[in-house]
Amino acid sequence: MNSDQTVNVMRHLLLESLIIASPLLFSAGIVSLLVSLMQTLTGIQEQTLTTVPRLLVVFVVLFAIAPWIITHSISFTMHLWMGMAQHLG
Repeated sequence: MNSDQTVNVMRHLLLESLIIASPLLFSAGIVSLLVSLMQTLTGIQEQTLTTVPRLLVVFVVLFAIAPWIITHSISFTMHLWMGMAQHLG
């Protein structure tokens, strides 16, 4: 496996990790924005108000998209293993 193939595999790996993590990061960002807006409007500055809703939403989203994450990860891994002979040979 030469350096170009290694860089290509790592690029695909980083892209897949970004695709898998993006729904969780997006939902956490939206909740953080909404909670910050609520805190600004009401004047309540409590740290737990920002952490607890974000954790709950990320947990719910993770639970909801877990089958998709597993399917996507298995598909990527199978594609990687099937193409490994091409990279090594």
